[in-house]
Amino acid sequence: MVRQNVARRAALVDAAIEVLAREGARGLTFRAVDAQAEVPIGTASNYFASRDELFTQAGGRIYERLQPDAATIADSLTGPRDRDRVTELMREVVERVSSFRSGYLALLELRLEATRRPDLRAVLTEHIRGDVDANIRHHLESGMPGDATAVVLLYLAMNWLVVERLTLPDVFGEEEVHRLVASAVERLVP
Repeated sequence: MVRQNVARRAALVDAAIEVLAREGARGLTFRAVDAQAEVPIGTASNYFASRDELFTQAGGRIYERLQPDAATIADSLTGPRDRDRVTELMREVVERVSSFRSGYLALLELRLEATRRPDLRAVLTEHIRGDVDANIRHHLESGMPGDATAVVLLYLAMNWLVVERLTLPDVFGEEEVHRLVASAVERLVP
């Protein structure tokens, strides 16, 4: 077995994310990944046995990159445990996720592709369910107001708000986004 360069493999997966965001699932080819990563033709096919593996690896990597860092998590535990703080946290989430535009757009492509690829569906289901469970656990353990259902409903609402911001940015302006986040929290969190 050929020993592979871990950094190069990660760069190829990151390149796959960029290709997915720009060209969609049909555009995700080994050649397109090689071009995006600026490596010799054939490099991606040396690292990934199939397009399915490339899809699956990209799905996992997006979630690695979307996770907040330790400082962001620690900061979420500071301050009061009230609805205003939940609103601030939801705004931060929308901003952080929206700032990884290519990753989120690639994730949308992967979600569609997961309807046809069972292995990809399994990876995304595991990551997304894990993310939802971690958000619920963190919310409840931190003493924030609201129950598990409120967390799930906020998760769903904020995700679609991010979709709107990234795909149709002129639908809601910045001020309206802030009002919508506050309104969602006000209606979902006691």
